[in-house]
Amino acid sequence: MASGAEQSHTAAVQTALTNGAMAKPPACRPEVLTTRPGSRGAVLDAMLTEAGCRVECLELMALEPLPATQAMRQAIIDADLFQGVVVISPQAASCLAEWLEDWWPQLPQGINFYAVGAATAEVLHARLGVRVRVPPRVTRGEHAEADAPVGTTSEALLSLPSLQHLEGQRWLLAAGEGGRPLLGDTLEARGAQLTRIELYRRLPLVLSPQQAGRLAAGAYDAMVVTSNELLETVLTSVTTRSLYQPLIVSSNRLATLAYAHGFERVTVAEDASPGALTQAVLRACTPAT
Repeated sequence: MASGAEQSHTAAVQTALTNGAMAKPPACRPEVLTTRPGSRGAVLDAMLTEAGCRVECLELMALEPLPATQAMRQAIIDADLFQGVVVISPQAASCLAEWLEDWWPQLPQGINFYAVGAATAEVLHARLGVRVRVPPRVTRGEHAEADAPVGTTSEALLSLPSLQHLEGQRWLLAAGEGGRPLLGDTLEARGAQLTRIELYRRLPLVLSPQQAGRLAAGAYDAMVVTSNELLETVLTSVTTRSLYQPLIVSSNRLATLAYAHGFERVTVAEDASPGALTQAVLRACTPAT
């Protein structure tokens, strides 16, 4: 039997394909380097392959669950006391769901779930059966409720009307180790009594000599980078040739950083979803007519 992660992976690919995420592929098969780790990275690689690309994933980072702490256990035990739960990523959603499944055979009622993106919402729905609010976007999943401006960023999530006034409410933020403090700081500034739990860590990996050489030589047609950490890791191997190759990023903030480091041909995807990134790759690899 397939695991929950495998089922979510397959469902995400099928949903994206059904929703028309694939654009018409270029006449040739572009060679694309990807960098996103974990199951969401695998979904992106599958979608790019389906779109006609030859894909190689640079293994720059691994995701590892963190051991349980007393604070983590207490937050799960107190789940029924929270008015809302904000989940940062699919990995955080998977880890949180595992903890809730262990401690709550029947999930407490009345908790409002929020996620930065539809992929995270899909994991929560598949594992816990809950509906999740996310900022709307063209490729959002069918289990997501939308009532905010388009985007898959912390800023877009924080624009939801239901997150504006949180005085006296207890909220849980499920995230990975480190990361941007914006969500937590803003929720607290709006009155929330916030508990943050870090459920996983990102482990940097060393590129193989073959992959480092390919990156340095610019021997690819496009590269996809979806976080500052991944971009910083890529920078250890890039050369002038690499800087002139198309780079696809998931946000304007990341594009600004890429330009600052010397990348010349940066394409910003509509959002961080695999479908939007695939569309951006195809645009970057299709010659203008």
